[in-house]
Amino acid sequence: MATTWTKSVHRTNSGSISAAIKRALDYQKNEGKTRDGELIAAYACEPLTAESEFLLSKRLYEQRTGRNQGEHDVIGYQIRQSFKAGEVTPEEALRIGYELAMRWTRGHHQFVVAAHINTDNPHTHIFFNSVTLDHSRKFQDFKHSAIALRRVSDKLCIENGLSIIEKPGLSKGYNRTEYLGDHKPPTGRDNLRRMIDDSLIVGRSFPEFLVALRKAGCEIKIGKQYSIKPPGSKKFFRFDTLGEEYSYDAIKERLSGTRSAVMRSAADDSAEQKTAAYAASRNAPSLLIDIEKKMADGKGGGYSHWATLFNLQQMSKTLLFIKEKGIDSYEELCEKADAVSAEYSARNERRKELKTRMDEITELQKQIATYGKTRDVYLRYKASGFDQAFFDVHAADIILHRAAKKHFDLLGKMKLPSINQLKQEWAALNAEKKTVSANFKERRTEMIEYLTARNNAERILFGKRTPPQIEQNRDAR
Repeated sequence: MATTWTKSVHRTNSGSISAAIKRALDYQKNEGKTRDGELIAAYACEPLTAESEFLLSKRLYEQRTGRNQGEHDVIGYQIRQSFKAGEVTPEEALRIGYELAMRWTRGHHQFVVAAHINTDNPHTHIFFNSVTLDHSRKFQDFKHSAIALRRVSDKLCIENGLSIIEKPGLSKGYNRTEYLGDHKPPTGRDNLRRMIDDSLIVGRSFPEFLVALRKAGCEIKIGKQYSIKPPGSKKFFRFDTLGEEYSYDAIKERLSGTRSAVMRSAADDSAEQKTAAYAASRNAPSLLIDIEKKMADGKGGGYSHWATLFNLQQMSKTLLFIKEKGIDSYEELCEKADAVSAEYSARNERRKELKTRMDEITELQKQIATYGKTRDVYLRYKASGFDQAFFDVHAADIILHRAAKKHFDLLGKMKLPSINQLKQEWAALNAEKKTVSANFKERRTEMIEYLTARNNAERILFGKRTPPQIEQNRDAR
């Protein structure tokens, strides 16, 4: 049940073209909402350089046409497409969002698409350049364009077996509070969480994170638990009382980049393996639709006709895929699919292990260096009898030193390795990680193609009957 929303972006919103583009794209590409950037796609541009590419396109348009509308210039358009909870995976939402943008712009405009997973229902954000790819003209918005966009979205949903809103209400315009889901004023804890989020920069060490909070006006208390008192508050809050994403361990993981604000579930990992990602070839087969089940769910005759044609196309693609791979039997297809899947899973697990250890080494190196740099100040603070005036002058160094000592205590290491040893271990792990990660996305795509082909082959050969090797496994048990 997808809903769509669209809005033009003017330079008056931010004061300059560059600032307006950056603001729109930064919100879209938020790493915490896009699984560290995995759920981002783009057309005729690169996500990392989209802002500059959009800006260059507009300058070329002005040079070619001589038109400049000043502060009233429409620099782009935002589209949001939201799906019913449980109907699509984030990868499917990204794929459908990309297709919506392509159909709406007809391939004439640059765009960036991002699937966000920070809410229960996956949704996509699309931002497309108002200027065409040939820099000769701009997108012409028209009366009731929102209705036309909804119809394109609804058609896409029907094609993908998703529900639609039969009698949509009239849109009353954009409301930022409703858009962000904040239906009540933020509480003190909400503001504190926001301050923590602003200070959480991937690559920053935990002590540096604490110093950033202190510079923002917070007071830090280090005991058995870390506590923080935001500006204007009368009491301290322990990190772990702010929610699962704000515990000490969670913050460390977010700083290292191994965890995003919305954690990925085991169901997400499973869905990633079973669903074709956006980057998969358009010629690869897609899963066949269970038409009987869809009809039982209330789909009409038109859907049945479309789904039948779709299944015929996918059967053809499946057979071509099997032929291209030189596979002669169903058993051989199963063996190949299992082998490709096992290899990808093993590579993926090792890749995660290597990254975790490399992050640990990087953090430990920072803490050892910090401990050495701040040791003299802390010894003088200790010799002063922990004088408050001394602390006020040297607070940053003292906080960093205490945090480093706490990090060592948590590791439980009696003797710390040298920086040189850590550098050598990190270099060896990085070399192995490059080998393991070589062609990683291509291998994931290959695995998805084989699993899809096997699933379709079972439907073609056996229908709803159980495939023979499963029958044999049951007999053996």
